[in-house]
Amino acid sequence: MIKNNLSTIMGSKKINKAELARMSGLSYDTILNLYNDVNVGIEFDTLDKLCWALQCTPSEIFEYTEDKK
Repeated sequence: MIKNNLSTIMGSKKINKAELARMSGLSYDTILNLYNDVNVGIEFDTLDKLCWALQCTPSEIFEYTEDKK
């Protein structure tokens, strides 16, 4: 299972969705969908812009954990 930590990172850095959209050059809707974890995928360019704006790595935004079945 892939866990999306974007909202946690944004909260810890006190960055709101509109500010992250401005910083990254991504649309507000893109940030909103990622924040609410409703995406089914992400383009590398989008991930690159998020990492640059948040000064983090992809593995900080997305985390792999095994399903507990």
